Amino acid sequence: MKKLLFILSFIFCVSTISYAQILVDQDNGSAKIKYVNTYPNPANVIINFKFQKGNSRSYSIQILNTIGKRMYEAKSLPPFFTIDLKAQRFYRGIYIYQLIDRSGTVIESGKILVVN
Repeated sequence: MKKLLFILSFIFCVSTISYAQILVDQDNGSAKIKYVNTYPNPANVIINFKFQKGNSRSYSIQILNTIGKRMYEAKSLPPFFTIDLKAQRFYRGIYIYQLIDRSGTVIESGKILVVN
């Protein structure tokens, strides 16, 4: 019965969220919604952000360094955009991106590795 409810709720989730890619964790079977893809990662000169189908303009993005300093922020995002890492003074290291909705909730976060 629990499996049936999970399957039905998963189907409902997939049918109502057509703008996101849904990934299933192989270890524990949990579903994770992926709104944006970043590439290349690791990055040297540029990093690309590509949104899944849907309205990306309702989100903002911020990139933080490992001590929490905001290195980059953008609002009203296009479906695809590129950040020039050298122009924005991103040095070698690990950075965290956060995708934020209009209410201020972080809906996705991920790591970016800069190797320049």
